[in-house]
Amino acid sequence: MIVISLDGFPAYALADPYLPVPNLRQLISRGSMARRMITVNPTVTWPNHTSMITGVKPARHSVIYNGMFLRDGEHGAGKVEPWRGKSEMVTAPTVYDLAYQAGLTTAQMDWVAVYRAQTITWSAPEVLDVNGKVEQEMIAAGLISRDDVEHFREKNITFRDEIWTQAAIHILLKHHPNLMLFHLLNTDSVHHTYGPKSLASASALALADARVGELVRAVESAGMSNRTTFLIVSDHGFKVFSHLIHPEVLLHGDAQVMPEGGTALIYLKGSKSAGQIRAKLEDVEGIDRILAPQDFAAFGYPDPTKNHQMADLVIAAKDGYSFAAGDQGEVVTPVGPTHPGAHGYLNTDPEMNAIFIAAGAGIRPHVVLDEIRNLDVAPTIAKLLGLEMKNIEGKPLVAILQ
Repeated sequence: MIVISLDGFPAYALADPYLPVPNLRQLISRGSMARRMITVNPTVTWPNHTSMITGVKPARHSVIYNGMFLRDGEHGAGKVEPWRGKSEMVTAPTVYDLAYQAGLTTAQMDWVAVYRAQTITWSAPEVLDVNGKVEQEMIAAGLISRDDVEHFREKNITFRDEIWTQAAIHILLKHHPNLMLFHLLNTDSVHHTYGPKSLASASALALADARVGELVRAVESAGMSNRTTFLIVSDHGFKVFSHLIHPEVLLHGDAQVMPEGGTALIYLKGSKSAGQIRAKLEDVEGIDRILAPQDFAAFGYPDPTKNHQMADLVIAAKDGYSFAAGDQGEVVTPVGPTHPGAHGYLNTDPEMNAIFIAAGAGIRPHVVLDEIRNLDVAPTIAKLLGLEMKNIEGKPLVAILQ
Protein backbone atom coordinates (compact mmCIF):
# COMPACT_ATOMS: atom_id res chain seq x y z
CA MET A 1 0.00 0.00 0.00
CA ILE A 2 1.52 3.31 -1.16
CA VAL A 3 -0.24 6.52 -0.11
CA ILE A 4 1.03 9.56 -2.02
CA SER A 5 -0.02 13.00 -0.81
CA LEU A 6 0.43 15.90 -3.25
CA ASP A 7 0.21 18.86 -0.93
CA GLY A 8 -2.28 21.55 -1.95
CA PHE A 9 -3.57 19.80 -5.12
CA PRO A 10 -7.13 21.12 -5.54
CA ALA A 11 -9.93 18.91 -6.85
CA TYR A 12 -10.83 21.58 -9.40
CA ALA A 13 -7.32 21.38 -10.89
CA LEU A 14 -7.64 17.66 -11.58
CA ALA A 15 -11.01 18.33 -13.23
CA ASP A 16 -9.23 20.47 -15.85
CA PRO A 17 -8.82 18.21 -18.91
CA TYR A 18 -5.88 20.31 -20.11
CA LEU A 19 -3.78 19.88 -16.97
CA PRO A 20 -0.76 17.76 -18.09
CA VAL A 21 -0.81 14.97 -15.51
CA PRO A 22 -0.55 11.77 -17.60
CA ASN A 23 0.50 9.50 -14.74
CA LEU A 24 -2.48 10.45 -12.59
CA ARG A 25 -4.81 10.06 -15.55
CA GLN A 26 -3.38 6.63 -16.29
CA LEU A 27 -4.03 5.56 -12.69
CA ILE A 28 -7.57 6.91 -12.95
CA SER A 29 -8.13 5.00 -16.21
CA ARG A 30 -7.40 1.68 -14.53
CA GLY A 31 -8.69 2.47 -11.08
CA SER A 32 -11.20 4.60 -9.18
CA MET A 33 -11.47 8.22 -8.15
CA ALA A 34 -13.63 10.76 -6.31
CA ARG A 35 -14.52 14.03 -7.99
CA ARG A 36 -13.93 15.77 -4.67
CA MET A 37 -12.70 14.81 -1.22
CA ILE A 38 -14.03 16.89 1.66
CA THR A 39 -11.31 18.08 4.01
CA VAL A 40 -11.45 18.89 7.74
CA ASN A 41 -11.11 22.20 9.56
CA PRO A 42 -8.68 23.79 9.68
CA THR A 43 -7.90 23.09 6.03
CA VAL A 44 -4.14 23.08 6.53
CA THR A 45 -1.52 20.40 6.08
CA TRP A 46 -0.96 18.65 9.40
CA PRO A 47 -4.59 18.43 10.59
CA ASN A 48 -5.74 16.95 7.29
CA HIS A 49 -2.87 14.51 6.94
CA THR A 50 -3.62 13.34 10.46
CA SER A 51 -7.32 12.92 9.71
CA MET A 52 -6.42 10.86 6.65
CA ILE A 53 -4.53 8.33 8.76
CA THR A 54 -6.72 8.36 11.91
CA GLY A 55 -10.20 8.55 10.40
CA VAL A 56 -11.25 11.22 12.92
CA LYS A 57 -11.52 15.01 13.00
CA PRO A 58 -9.10 17.32 14.83
CA ALA A 59 -11.55 17.45 17.74
CA ARG A 60 -10.39 13.89 18.45
CA HIS A 61 -6.83 13.68 17.11
CA SER A 62 -5.87 17.16 18.49
CA VAL A 63 -3.73 18.37 15.57
CA ILE A 64 -5.00 21.86 14.67
CA TYR A 65 -1.75 23.45 13.44
CA ASN A 66 1.33 22.41 11.51
CA GLY A 67 2.71 21.41 14.88
CA MET A 68 1.57 21.55 18.49
CA PHE A 69 0.37 24.83 20.01
CA LEU A 70 2.09 25.42 23.35
CA ARG A 71 0.68 28.11 25.65
CA ASP A 72 2.36 29.89 28.54
CA GLY A 73 -0.43 29.40 31.05
CA GLU A 74 -4.17 29.66 30.44
CA HIS A 75 -4.04 33.19 29.00
CA GLY A 76 -0.39 33.44 28.06
CA ALA A 77 1.18 33.72 24.61
CA GLY A 78 1.65 30.57 22.62
CA LYS A 79 3.71 29.22 19.73
CA VAL A 80 3.51 26.34 17.30
CA GLU A 81 6.18 23.72 17.91
CA PRO A 82 6.49 21.11 15.11
CA TRP A 83 9.14 18.93 16.75
CA ARG A 84 7.01 17.29 19.39
CA GLY A 85 6.76 13.52 19.58
CA LYS A 86 3.91 11.86 17.71
CA SER A 87 2.74 10.15 20.90
CA GLU A 88 2.30 13.56 22.53
CA MET A 89 0.81 15.36 19.52
CA VAL A 90 -1.64 12.83 18.04
CA THR A 91 -4.32 11.70 20.47
CA ALA A 92 -5.96 9.06 18.25
CA PRO A 93 -4.63 5.75 16.90
CA THR A 94 -3.29 5.85 13.34
CA VAL A 95 -3.56 3.27 10.60
CA TYR A 96 0.21 2.85 10.64
CA ASP A 97 0.03 2.09 14.38
CA LEU A 98 -2.53 -0.60 13.62
CA ALA A 99 -0.47 -2.02 10.77
CA TYR A 100 2.71 -2.13 12.84
CA GLN A 101 0.94 -3.79 15.76
CA ALA A 102 -0.37 -6.42 13.34
CA GLY A 103 3.19 -7.30 12.34
CA LEU A 104 3.33 -5.30 9.09
CA THR A 105 6.17 -2.98 8.16
CA THR A 106 5.66 0.75 7.68
CA ALA A 107 7.51 3.62 6.03
CA GLN A 108 7.17 7.38 5.68
CA MET A 109 8.74 10.09 3.54
CA ASP A 110 8.06 13.66 4.73
CA TRP A 111 4.75 12.67 6.34
CA VAL A 112 3.67 14.91 9.20
CA ALA A 113 3.04 14.57 12.93
CA VAL A 114 5.25 11.46 12.91
CA TYR A 115 8.28 12.74 14.82
CA ARG A 116 9.76 9.87 16.84
CA ALA A 117 6.84 7.60 15.93
CA GLN A 118 7.71 4.16 17.27
CA THR A 119 5.46 2.39 14.77
CA ILE A 120 7.30 3.60 11.62
CA THR A 121 9.82 0.99 10.48
CA TRP A 122 11.69 3.08 7.87
CA SER A 123 11.72 6.85 7.66
CA ALA A 124 12.99 9.65 5.43
CA PRO A 125 11.78 12.58 7.53
CA GLU A 126 11.12 16.23 6.70
CA VAL A 127 14.63 17.06 7.90
CA LEU A 128 17.12 14.35 6.97
CA ASP A 129 19.68 13.21 9.55
CA VAL A 130 23.12 11.82 8.68
CA ASN A 131 22.66 9.33 11.53
CA GLY A 132 19.38 8.03 10.12
CA LYS A 133 19.31 4.45 8.84
CA VAL A 134 17.72 5.28 5.49
CA GLU A 135 19.95 8.32 4.99
CA GLN A 136 23.08 6.22 5.62
CA GLU A 137 21.87 3.60 3.15
CA MET A 138 21.27 6.28 0.51
CA ILE A 139 24.71 7.85 1.09
CA ALA A 140 26.34 4.44 0.78
CA ALA A 141 24.42 3.79 -2.45
CA GLY A 142 25.45 7.15 -3.91
CA LEU A 143 21.87 8.45 -4.04
CA ILE A 144 22.71 11.55 -2.00
CA SER A 145 25.85 13.11 -0.59
CA ARG A 146 26.60 13.48 3.09
CA ASP A 147 26.83 17.25 2.60
CA ASP A 148 23.34 17.39 1.07
CA VAL A 149 21.95 15.49 4.06
CA GLU A 150 23.70 17.78 6.55
CA HIS A 151 22.33 20.88 4.78
CA PHE A 152 19.03 19.39 3.65
CA ARG A 153 16.84 22.02 5.31
CA GLU A 154 18.63 24.76 3.35
CA LYS A 155 17.89 23.21 -0.05
CA ASN A 156 15.01 24.37 -2.23
CA ILE A 157 11.76 22.44 -1.98
CA THR A 158 11.98 21.07 -5.53
CA PHE A 159 15.28 19.38 -4.67
CA ARG A 160 13.90 18.06 -1.39
CA ASP A 161 10.88 16.55 -3.19
CA GLU A 162 13.28 14.80 -5.56
CA ILE A 163 15.28 13.35 -2.65
CA TRP A 164 12.15 12.17 -0.83
CA THR A 165 11.11 10.48 -4.07
CA GLN A 166 14.47 8.74 -4.35
CA ALA A 167 14.17 7.71 -0.71
CA ALA A 168 10.74 6.24 -1.36
CA ILE A 169 12.02 4.24 -4.33
CA HIS A 170 15.05 3.09 -2.33
CA ILE A 171 12.88 1.86 0.56
CA LEU A 172 10.40 0.19 -1.80
CA LEU A 173 13.08 -1.75 -3.65
CA LYS A 174 15.24 -2.61 -0.64
CA HIS A 175 12.77 -3.11 2.19
CA HIS A 176 9.32 -3.76 0.60
CA PRO A 177 7.20 -2.10 3.31
CA ASN A 178 3.57 -3.13 3.61
CA LEU A 179 2.43 0.49 4.09
CA MET A 180 4.21 3.59 2.79
CA LEU A 181 3.15 7.19 3.45
CA PHE A 182 4.76 9.63 1.01
CA HIS A 183 4.26 13.44 0.98
CA LEU A 184 5.43 15.97 -1.63
CA LEU A 185 5.55 19.71 -0.82
CA ASN A 186 6.52 21.67 -3.94
CA THR A 187 2.93 22.07 -5.13
CA ASP A 188 1.96 23.82 -1.89
CA SER A 189 4.97 26.14 -1.99
CA VAL A 190 4.30 27.19 -5.59
CA HIS A 191 0.60 27.82 -4.92
CA HIS A 192 1.40 30.02 -1.94
CA THR A 193 3.87 32.12 -3.91
CA TYR A 194 2.36 32.29 -7.39
CA GLY A 195 -1.25 31.29 -6.75
CA PRO A 196 -3.36 28.41 -8.01
CA LYS A 197 -4.72 28.45 -11.57
CA SER A 198 -1.46 30.04 -12.74
CA LEU A 199 1.17 28.83 -15.21
CA ALA A 200 3.47 28.14 -12.25
CA SER A 201 0.71 26.05 -10.67
CA ALA A 202 0.27 23.92 -13.78
CA SER A 203 4.04 23.37 -13.96
CA ALA A 204 4.23 22.35 -10.29
CA LEU A 205 1.31 19.94 -10.63
CA ALA A 206 2.88 18.44 -13.76
CA LEU A 207 6.17 17.95 -11.86
CA ALA A 208 4.32 16.26 -8.98
CA ASP A 209 2.71 13.96 -11.55
CA ALA A 210 6.17 13.04 -12.82
CA ARG A 211 7.22 12.10 -9.29
CA VAL A 212 4.17 9.82 -9.05
CA GLY A 213 5.21 8.24 -12.33
CA GLU A 214 8.67 7.50 -10.93
CA LEU A 215 7.17 5.51 -8.06
CA VAL A 216 4.75 3.65 -10.33
CA ARG A 217 7.57 2.65 -12.67
CA ALA A 218 9.75 1.56 -9.74
CA VAL A 219 6.97 -0.77 -8.56
CA GLU A 220 6.55 -2.12 -12.10
CA SER A 221 10.29 -2.70 -12.56
CA ALA A 222 10.40 -4.62 -9.29
CA GLY A 223 7.58 -6.90 -10.42
CA MET A 224 5.32 -5.79 -7.54
CA SER A 225 2.45 -4.27 -9.53
CA ASN A 226 0.02 -7.14 -9.02
CA ARG A 227 0.24 -6.79 -5.24
CA THR A 228 0.57 -3.02 -4.82
CA THR A 229 -2.20 -0.48 -4.26
CA PHE A 230 -1.73 3.24 -4.90
CA LEU A 231 -3.79 5.91 -3.19
CA ILE A 232 -3.15 9.45 -4.43
CA VAL A 233 -4.56 12.16 -2.18
CA SER A 234 -4.13 15.79 -1.26
CA ASP A 235 -4.66 17.58 2.01
CA HIS A 236 -6.54 20.68 0.87
CA GLY A 237 -7.28 22.92 -2.07
CA PHE A 238 -6.25 26.53 -2.70
CA LYS A 239 -7.72 29.99 -3.28
CA VAL A 240 -6.32 33.16 -4.79
CA PHE A 241 -6.50 36.23 -2.53
CA SER A 242 -5.87 39.94 -3.09
CA HIS A 243 -5.99 41.39 0.45
CA LEU A 244 -4.48 40.53 3.83
CA ILE A 245 -6.29 41.08 7.14
CA HIS A 246 -4.16 41.84 10.22
CA PRO A 247 -6.54 41.38 13.19
CA GLU A 248 -3.88 42.12 15.83
CA VAL A 249 -3.74 45.75 14.65
CA LEU A 250 -7.21 46.15 16.20
CA LEU A 251 -6.72 43.95 19.24
CA HIS A 252 -3.68 45.79 20.73
CA GLY A 253 -2.39 42.93 22.87
CA ASP A 254 -5.79 41.82 24.16
CA ALA A 255 -5.57 38.63 22.12
CA GLN A 256 -3.09 36.52 20.20
CA VAL A 257 -4.02 35.78 16.59
CA MET A 258 -2.75 32.62 14.92
CA PRO A 259 -3.38 32.96 11.15
CA GLU A 260 -3.99 29.81 9.12
CA GLY A 261 -4.75 31.47 5.78
CA GLY A 262 -8.49 31.66 5.32
CA THR A 263 -9.15 31.31 9.04
CA ALA A 264 -7.41 32.51 12.17
CA LEU A 265 -7.60 31.25 15.74
CA ILE A 266 -7.85 33.90 18.48
CA TYR A 267 -6.64 33.41 22.06
CA LEU A 268 -7.61 35.88 24.79
CA LYS A 269 -4.63 37.43 26.61
CA GLY A 270 -5.73 40.62 28.34
CA SER A 271 -8.74 41.75 30.32
CA LYS A 272 -11.14 41.86 27.37
CA SER A 273 -13.86 39.23 27.12
CA ALA A 274 -14.58 37.13 24.04
CA GLY A 275 -17.64 39.29 23.46
CA GLN A 276 -15.58 42.47 23.47
CA ILE A 277 -13.01 40.98 21.09
CA ARG A 278 -15.82 39.84 18.82
CA ALA A 279 -17.33 43.33 18.77
CA LYS A 280 -14.01 44.76 17.54
CA LEU A 281 -13.89 42.31 14.64
CA GLU A 282 -17.49 42.14 13.48
CA ASP A 283 -17.31 45.02 10.98
CA VAL A 284 -13.78 44.40 9.67
CA GLU A 285 -13.59 44.30 5.90
CA GLY A 286 -13.04 40.75 4.64
CA ILE A 287 -14.20 38.86 7.76
CA ASP A 288 -17.07 36.56 6.81
CA ARG A 289 -17.98 35.02 10.16
CA ILE A 290 -16.83 34.60 13.74
CA LEU A 291 -17.12 31.19 15.42
CA ALA A 292 -17.54 30.91 19.18
CA PRO A 293 -16.94 27.76 21.28
CA GLN A 294 -20.56 26.66 20.90
CA ASP A 295 -19.95 26.53 17.13
CA PHE A 296 -16.71 24.55 17.24
CA ALA A 297 -18.14 21.02 17.32
CA ALA A 298 -20.11 21.58 14.11
CA PHE A 299 -16.86 22.49 12.35
CA GLY A 300 -14.77 19.68 13.86
CA TYR A 301 -12.69 21.86 16.18
CA PRO A 302 -11.78 20.68 19.70
CA ASP A 303 -13.64 21.86 22.78
CA PRO A 304 -11.36 24.50 24.38
CA THR A 305 -12.41 23.37 27.86
CA LYS A 306 -10.99 19.91 27.08
CA ASN A 307 -8.07 20.77 24.79
CA HIS A 308 -5.65 23.47 25.92
CA GLN A 309 -4.47 24.06 22.35
CA MET A 310 -7.84 25.30 21.12
CA ALA A 311 -8.63 29.00 20.76
CA ASP A 312 -11.42 31.14 22.22
CA LEU A 313 -12.68 32.31 18.81
CA VAL A 314 -12.19 31.41 15.15
CA ILE A 315 -12.57 34.00 12.41
CA ALA A 316 -13.16 33.09 8.76
CA ALA A 317 -12.30 35.20 5.71
CA LYS A 318 -14.39 36.10 2.69
CA ASP A 319 -13.30 35.29 -0.85
CA GLY A 320 -10.26 37.32 -1.82
CA TYR A 321 -8.98 37.77 1.74
CA SER A 322 -6.47 35.91 3.91
CA PHE A 323 -5.30 36.47 7.49
CA ALA A 324 -1.76 37.49 8.39
CA ALA A 325 0.32 38.22 11.48
CA GLY A 326 1.40 41.72 12.49
CA ASP A 327 0.09 44.44 14.81
CA GLN A 328 1.34 47.55 12.95
CA GLY A 329 -0.05 49.48 10.00
CA GLU A 330 -3.46 49.11 8.39
CA VAL A 331 -5.90 46.38 9.32
CA VAL A 332 -6.49 45.40 5.68
CA THR A 333 -3.82 45.74 3.01
CA PRO A 334 -3.62 44.78 -0.68
CA VAL A 335 -1.00 42.25 -1.69
CA GLY A 336 0.12 44.15 -4.79
CA PRO A 337 0.36 43.00 -8.40
CA THR A 338 0.88 39.32 -7.56
CA HIS A 339 -1.91 36.82 -6.99
CA PRO A 340 -0.70 34.55 -4.18
CA GLY A 341 -2.68 31.62 -2.83
CA ALA A 342 -3.87 30.41 0.55
CA HIS A 343 -5.79 27.58 2.13
CA GLY A 344 -7.20 27.30 5.63
CA TYR A 345 -10.67 28.50 4.59
CA LEU A 346 -13.66 26.68 6.06
CA ASN A 347 -14.07 23.24 4.51
CA THR A 348 -17.53 24.20 3.24
CA ASP A 349 -15.72 26.19 0.53
CA PRO A 350 -15.58 23.93 -2.56
CA GLU A 351 -12.14 25.29 -3.48
CA MET A 352 -10.79 23.53 -0.37
CA ASN A 353 -11.79 20.12 -1.77
CA ALA A 354 -8.92 17.67 -2.31
CA ILE A 355 -8.18 14.84 -4.75
CA PHE A 356 -8.55 11.08 -4.31
CA ILE A 357 -7.38 8.39 -6.74
CA ALA A 358 -7.06 4.66 -6.08
CA ALA A 359 -5.54 2.04 -8.40
CA GLY A 360 -3.92 -1.35 -8.23
CA ALA A 361 -4.45 -4.44 -6.11
CA GLY A 362 -7.90 -4.66 -4.57
CA ILE A 363 -9.32 -1.64 -6.43
CA ARG A 364 -12.25 -1.85 -8.82
CA PRO A 365 -11.66 -0.23 -12.21
CA HIS A 366 -13.76 2.59 -13.64
CA VAL A 367 -15.52 3.65 -10.43
CA VAL A 368 -16.11 7.38 -10.06
CA LEU A 369 -17.50 8.57 -6.73
CA ASP A 370 -19.03 12.01 -6.57
CA GLU A 371 -17.87 12.92 -3.06
CA ILE A 372 -16.01 11.31 -0.18
CA ARG A 373 -14.49 12.55 3.09
CA ASN A 374 -10.81 12.36 3.90
CA LEU A 375 -11.93 10.61 7.09
CA ASP A 376 -12.66 7.62 4.85
CA VAL A 377 -9.03 7.22 3.75
CA ALA A 378 -7.71 5.52 6.91
CA PRO A 379 -10.40 2.82 7.17
CA THR A 380 -10.01 2.14 3.43
CA ILE A 381 -6.25 1.67 3.86
CA ALA A 382 -6.94 -0.62 6.82
CA LYS A 383 -9.43 -2.76 4.90
CA LEU A 384 -7.03 -3.16 1.97
CA LEU A 385 -4.39 -4.35 4.44
CA GLY A 386 -6.81 -6.80 6.05
CA LEU A 387 -7.19 -4.70 9.19
CA GLU A 388 -10.08 -2.87 10.85
CA MET A 389 -10.13 0.55 12.49
CA LYS A 390 -12.69 0.82 15.27
CA ASN A 391 -14.41 3.78 16.93
CA ILE A 392 -13.68 6.21 14.10
CA GLU A 393 -15.75 8.69 12.09
CA GLY A 394 -14.73 7.52 8.60
CA LYS A 395 -15.92 4.42 6.73
CA PRO A 396 -14.17 2.16 4.23
CA LEU A 397 -14.91 3.09 0.62
CA VAL A 398 -16.39 -0.30 -0.21
CA ALA A 399 -17.70 0.89 -3.58
CA ILE A 400 -14.14 1.04 -4.94
CA LEU A 401 -12.98 -2.27 -3.43
CA GLN A 402 -12.97 -5.61 -5.21
